[in-house]
Formats: sequence, C-alpha cells, structure tokens
Amino acid sequence: MSARSRLPLAAGLAAAAFLAGGLFAAPAFAQSVPALTDLLQQSGGAAASGRIVQMIALLTVLSVAPGLLITVTCFTRIVIALSFLRSGLGLQSTPANLVLISLALFMTFYVMGPTFDRAWQQGIQPLTENKISEEEALARVAAPFHDFMMSQVRPKDLQTFADLAAANGQAPAENEEKVSLRILIPAFMISELRRGFEIGFLIMLPFLIIDMIVATLVMSMGMMMMPPVVIALPFKILFFILIDGWNLLVGGLVRSFY
Repeated sequence: MSARSRLPLAAGLAAAAFLAGGLFAAPAFAQSVPALTDLLQQSGGAAASGRIVQMIALLTVLSVAPGLLITVTCFTRIVIALSFLRSGLGLQSTPANLVLISLALFMTFYVMGPTFDRAWQQGIQPLTENKISEEEALARVAAPFHDFMMSQVRPKDLQTFADLAAANGQAPAENEEKVSLRILIPAFMISELRRGFEIGFLIMLPFLIIDMIVATLVMSMGMMMMPPVVIALPFKILFFILIDGWNLLVGGLVRSFY
C-alpha cells in the first residue's frame, strides 16, 4: 500500500480508535480518577501534568484542523474560483455549497498529495514508530508545507509581513528556509486571495459579455418587462457546456500550482 493511500486510512483508524476509546472508557473513568490524583500528588506529578498539557494541546490542534487546512493549502484559491464561477453563471444554489466544497477539498488533496506524502513519511510515520520526538516530528511535518507556501507566495506580500515583523522587533530571516510561519502563513493567504480574485475576474468576463449582449438585444426589442438575466442564463450555461468549462477550469486551477 502506498504512502498516499495509508494517510487517509491512518486518519480513519485514528478517528475510529478515538471514538471506540470514548465509548468503552466511560465505565473505567471513575476508577482512574483517584489513581490520576495520586499520580499528580507524587514527586513525578510534573511529568504527568506535562502529558496532560500535551493532550490538551493536541485536542486544540485537532479542533482547528479545518482552519489549518484552509490557511496552509491551496483550498482558498480553488474555492474562491468555484464561487466566482457560480456567480458568473447567475446560479444562486447550483451547484450546491456541499458540492463546491467537496470538489475543492478533493482538488486540494490532489494538488497537496506530494506535500502530504512528505509530511507523513518524514514526520508522522517516524513519530508513530517512536523513532523521533514530538518536537522533531512537528518540525518535519511543517517543512513540506513551508516549502509549498514559499513556492506560491508573492515576494511583495512576504516582504510586507517581514517588514511589519521587523517593525515589531522581530529579527529578519537569514534565508527563505528560515522564514517564520507567523510571517509566511498570512503572506501566503494574501497571495492566494489575490490569485483567486484574478482567476475569478477571468471567469466572470465572458459571462459579463453575454449579459451585456442579451441586455442590449432585449432593450432594442422593447421587451421592458422581461428580465435580461432570465434570457441570458440558458445561453451562459450552453456556452459553458460547449467550451467544456469544468475541464478547462479544473485543469487551469491545478496547473496554476506548478
């Protein structure tokens, strides 16, 4: 089984183990509370407290995982482009939000596949085998995402946040490999928003031309009571189908990351 196929499988197994633990551990929880209290009162209680803090930090990271997916991957650019497509077609609820988000997620997994594989092979897998510590695993997992963001971020946006950090007393990075994630992540998000709106403009332009042509024809024919949007909608859908729009859009979005 390849590393790419092991990643979702491992995530599913981890979720199943978490749920199973939550179901079967309830009867034993009351018995474990006194033992935990005695452990904290002993001389080794500091180590146990450290483990509890680590567990709380892990649960916190898991709770913000959807936000991390948006901030450090290509999801932002893809979902903005798909939203502009729906607005350009003039469809309010077709495709549904669930369909657009699902398509954006699977496209994100496709584009970020090599990055996820590197994070799994270099950081998560050695950690599960107890070959490296948690701190080293965190650095190894973050490295592939750091490289991906550095390859996509605009130098102007990166320089803007670097200057803001320098104004607050933070030392500048010596090279690109040492750029802090506190600087890189917001700069990357700004760059993705800009590229998403650029792609959205190119998507909206042909549909806007169709709207203008249909509105001109309707007004010239004296059909004041007929909304131009009603007539333009089937023409925009037909135009999008004839040019094989989904293939062009998805292919263009994927190629924009290479």
